[in-house]
Amino acid sequence: MPLGTLEVLLVEAKGLKNTDFLSKIDPYVVFTVKTQEKKSNVAKGQGNEAEWNESFLFTVSEDVSELRLKIMDKDTFTADDFVGEATIPLEPLFTEGSLPPTMYNVVNKDRDYHGEIKIGLTFTPEPERNSFRSRDYAAEENYGGWKESSF
Repeated sequence: MPLGTLEVLLVEAKGLKNTDFLSKIDPYVVFTVKTQEKKSNVAKGQGNEAEWNESFLFTVSEDVSELRLKIMDKDTFTADDFVGEATIPLEPLFTEGSLPPTMYNVVNKDRDYHGEIKIGLTFTPEPERNSFRSRDYAAEENYGGWKESSF
């Protein structure tokens, strides 16, 4: 797996299931890449057709293969409600370098459709570092040094 930086552009959500009975939901998104977690702003009063246009940066390490996201409904007096989730495989992104904003299905815990979320992705690989290579030093030994000393 490549090393580098993953930029996630959270654009909008459409058709989210309403978890509030008397009012519109106030959705926000929690992104997870391995142990890194980032949270969007709350789209207060926007209901099931929310817009964010926010970007988030993650460090990609060797065993990162997916971006997980969870959509929650911010509640004032009770625990926030789970709206839905999505998992986005990152392998196509590592090949392409960037994926334009695309709609992904949001599902609940039973895998039932709960709306869509539009996410854009960009991957910037880390420049390759010169690592210690013993063969580089072996070549230098042929050009002098103690092996060819007359003592």
